[in-house]
Amino acid sequence: MEWGRQLDRHSDTQRRKDEHIEICLREDVSGLAAGAGFDRFRFRHNALPETAFAAIDTGASFLGRPLKAPLLVSSMTGGTPEAGRINRRLAAAAQRRGWAMGLGSARAALEDPSSADSFRVRDAAPDIPLLANLGAVQLNLGYGPDECRRMMELTEADGLVLHLNGLQEVFQPEGDTDFSGLLDRIAALCARLERPVGVKEVGWGIDGETARKLFEAGVAFVDVAGAGGTSWSEVEKRRSRDETRRSAADAFREWGIPTADCIREARAAAPEGTIVGSGGLRDGVDAAKAIALGADLAAFGRMLLTAAAESEARAEAEFARIEYELRAAMFGIGAADLRALRRTNRLVRL
Repeated sequence: MEWGRQLDRHSDTQRRKDEHIEICLREDVSGLAAGAGFDRFRFRHNALPETAFAAIDTGASFLGRPLKAPLLVSSMTGGTPEAGRINRRLAAAAQRRGWAMGLGSARAALEDPSSADSFRVRDAAPDIPLLANLGAVQLNLGYGPDECRRMMELTEADGLVLHLNGLQEVFQPEGDTDFSGLLDRIAALCARLERPVGVKEVGWGIDGETARKLFEAGVAFVDVAGAGGTSWSEVEKRRSRDETRRSAADAFREWGIPTADCIREARAAAPEGTIVGSGGLRDGVDAAKAIALGADLAAFGRMLLTAAAESEARAEAEFARIEYELRAAMFGIGAADLRALRRTNRLVRL
């Protein structure tokens, strides 16, 4: 009986993962109509940058590994054959371009080891920082340090990111919605794991107060994952057959804190913390703005998912475009390296 329940749970998880991919690729599930907030800021052009474009240095580091650019593939998918193909294409491109990469939630791999290969990309990306991923709410449902260690061993990850997705779970037919006491559980996990633990949202944003609490609990980094990109209430609306949930989801399409505001708040609340800016970034100029606003890394999600679903070459072309735009923006304001970009006075609010 228990084996049968495990198979059913795995089948449901795999079906949900495939549905998430299909909906994100085919339908408009964007959130805030006003965007992620980066349009409220503009770089003032520097006609005399006093540096050579070829000398622009975007080198960075994350979780003890070097990066060629301060860029991260957001945690997105895993657990199905199609997700595995997408993950390997993203990993190979990230390795060649020198980006960090997050994997989708690996809970499916612990529930059924037959899905584990979709998360095993280290052979395609031996040098980059790699993040395993688990929904933070699972800490209230029996997951602890041992399961997290197994997850990181399975993925050969450098660290773990716990995602906060309360509203997604509310609108998900099979959602887990007991988020009580999670801060203490996150703190306990950080104290017991040997590798870094970070926390991210999934598209509604982490404000400054919450960022401060998470850093005080011992997390190594916070990915603010603000509003302006994918809305997971919209994704779950497309999956749900429950008319109440489907109708209620419309009220939450504009929910969330714009990414630009999250970054500024998190940096003010945690001046020394490692902050990732994600949620609705469209290009390398947005990445430059995110870093100038206070992020250490900028992350991209659905646009890379779309490219990787097509081909590895298409994914790498997107990586290259974003990098080129970032370097061009830095050149355009005379920031020769990331330190100068973070200290620039040429980002102004409109």
